[in-house]
Amino acid sequence: MIKLCIFDLDGTVLDTIHTIAYYANNALIRHGIEPIETNEYKYLVGTGMVNLIKKMLAFRECYTEELFDKVLHDYDTAYNADVSYKTEIFDGLHEVLDAFKALGLKLAIVSNKPDYPTRLVVNKLYGENYFDFVTGKRDGMPLKPDPTVVFDVMKRFGVNADECVYVGDTATDMHTGKAANIYTVGVLWGFRGEEELRLGGADTIVSEPRELYSAIKEQYDKSL
Repeated sequence: MIKLCIFDLDGTVLDTIHTIAYYANNALIRHGIEPIETNEYKYLVGTGMVNLIKKMLAFRECYTEELFDKVLHDYDTAYNADVSYKTEIFDGLHEVLDAFKALGLKLAIVSNKPDYPTRLVVNKLYGENYFDFVTGKRDGMPLKPDPTVVFDVMKRFGVNADECVYVGDTATDMHTGKAANIYTVGVLWGFRGEEELRLGGADTIVSEPRELYSAIKEQYDKSL
C-alpha cells in the first residue's frame, strides 16, 4: 500500500527559478560578471548550491577559486536572508497535496538545496508542519542521485520501496527514485522536459497537478 510520497523541491513543489536567477545574477553582477538568462538556470540547477555556482562561472568562462568563494558567499547570504522572494507554489498543486493528505499519505521533501533555506522556504509558503518531513543537503549526506537520503526518509517513516512514490522534474530525480527502487513520477511544470525525464527512467510523466493526483491515486488503488 502506498504510504509515502517523496518530492523534489525546486521545480516540483515550488517554482523557484526566478528566485535562484535573481540572487545568482546579483552575485555575478557584484563581481563584474554578465548575468545569465533566467531560462538558462533551469539547466544549471539541480545538483546543489556549490555546483550551481561552479556551473555559473564556467558558463561565463571566468572560473577561479577566489571568484567561486566570493560568488558563493554572496549568493548564499542573500538567498538565506529572504528565501521566498519571487517563489510561488505551482497553480493547483496545493489542492492536490491536500488531497493526498486526505488519503492519509505522508508527504516528504528531499532537496539538493542546502537544508536551512529548504526548510525555511517550505515553511513560509506551505506553513510549518504541512509536510511530514523536509530535508535539504545536510553534512554527511551525499547529494541526489545518490539514494542515501531517500533511504533515510523511508527508514524514518518505516516504509518499504513499494510503499513509496518519488516525484521530481529532472533526470537527477528519476535516477534517485530508481536507485531506491521506487516508482517515479516526472513532472513537466518544472525545469526540464519530457525527453530528459524519459531517459532518466520515469515510470510515468504528468503535465499538470491534476494528472499527478491521478497517477499517484492509481498506484495507491493498486496497492490496496
